[in-house]
Parts: sequence; C-alpha cells; structure tokens
Amino acid sequence: MIRQIYIFVIGILCPLLQWGCSHEAEKGRAIVADQKVAFSHDHPKLAKVLSKVSDGKGGVNYLWLQKHPKDLNDYLKLAASVPRRQFLEWSKPEQMAFLLNVYNAATLKLIVEHYPVSSIRDIRTIGSVWNLKVVSLFGGKISLSYLENQLLRKEFQASSVHFALVCGSKGCPVLRGNPYNAQNLEDQFLDQTKSFLGDRSKNRVDLEKRIVYLSPIFKWYKEDFGESDADILDFVATHFNQTENSAIKSGEFKIRYTDFDWQINGSN
Repeated sequence: MIRQIYIFVIGILCPLLQWGCSHEAEKGRAIVADQKVAFSHDHPKLAKVLSKVSDGKGGVNYLWLQKHPKDLNDYLKLAASVPRRQFLEWSKPEQMAFLLNVYNAATLKLIVEHYPVSSIRDIRTIGSVWNLKVVSLFGGKISLSYLENQLLRKEFQASSVHFALVCGSKGCPVLRGNPYNAQNLEDQFLDQTKSFLGDRSKNRVDLEKRIVYLSPIFKWYKEDFGESDADILDFVATHFNQTENSAIKSGEFKIRYTDFDWQINGSN
C-alpha cells in the first residue's frame, strides 16, 4: 500500500518538476536536498579554467588541464550541487548560461580523462559517446545528448546554442576564453555566431557558382533554423560580408554542406 501511494505521488510530481524523473536519471541516485547553494552567475571557477586553456582560435590546451584539473572539477561539483528548485528560480538567461557552461565543462572533463585521443567519437564503451552519462546535474546523471537536446534545444528553442556548445572537435565553434553569463549572453551569442560563420573552412560563399557552403550543423539541426533552405540562407546571409549578403538575398543560391572535422581540437 505504501509503495502504491509512493508511485502515485511521484506520478503527480514528475510533470511539475521539470526533468526530475527523466529516463536519463541514474538508477539508485541519492536524494538531493532542496537547500540553496551559493552560486555565482559569473562562474568564476570556470572562468579561471577557460582563460588558461582556450587560445581564442578554437584550440584547447588539454595537457595543461590534465595537470591542473582542480578548478574544473570544483566547478562541475558546485554546478551538480545546485538543486533543481533553485535553478528554476533563476531567470531564463541565467538558466541557459548555466546549462551551456555545464555542457562545455563536462566535455572538457570527458576529453581530459581520455587524453590523448584523436577524436571525441573514439571515447565510447557501448554506443555513442554522446549517450554516456557523464554530466552530474540535479542529483542524477545525464548524457551530453540529453543536456543538449532536451534541456537546451527543447526548453529554450534558440538556434544560438549551436554556436555556443563546443563538442571537442575542430568542426565545432570556438571555445570562448570566458564563461557564458546572463548579462552578456546575447552579445556572446552574436560573437559566437559571427566567429563560426566567419570561419571559411566551415562556411563560405561561392558567388560565381551561387552556392553557399555551410557546416553540416545546419543540416543536422535544420529545424532550429527554419522550415526550409531559404530560411537557413536568410539566417546566415547577415553574417557574411555585404556583397555576399546582398547576393544571397537576391535569390537562386543553393546550399552545399562541408565536411565536419571530428579531429580533437587540442592546441598541444
């Protein structure tokens, strides 16, 4: 009888507490108290790490991070201790910045634990690396895939996340030298988008052939950028130079996708 009541109560509470009863949750997890923790939205521990490991051009110094893991580990431990109820009291920009930073920090830790490695896709046991439960959050363990697709893409529905998340590969956006924060989030998104679309190895315009070559990120997450190729072209056009922008908006351009470089983005 007690067990039936327990199941009934959980069934009511699950929809109310977002992500609390996720299929991603690790079985047998410890119950986390709702007591608030002191958490700065400037993410100072992560700021120290990023200032040391990011070269601002896409390279990451994983060897340095292997030798100095404390700040990264402390940051992830602190982030994991934030109760869900406290998280839900934050503003949407604060929530978004928090989840973006946790994703990137967890990716750094995952790679460091297996470094040197040629590609993040080589890190796996059974199945994809993206499905490994390597992120501690709200008292449970979730995967990078769940964090990206369910907690970021589904909840916030912002295409900007694709230029903020760094998957540990050369084909990804550049890892910033500072954390995302609510106060500067829109400017940071704009900076990341311009940086990514400005990388001619990933995205470029051929005016003569009237082809826009784009990163396959625009193909994999097409629905986040619109309903058609025309929507995607409209989105990217403003981030190219004026001549290219005007030409694309005149119409009759086609999209071709470049190859994604899965080599590790190490600077060592």
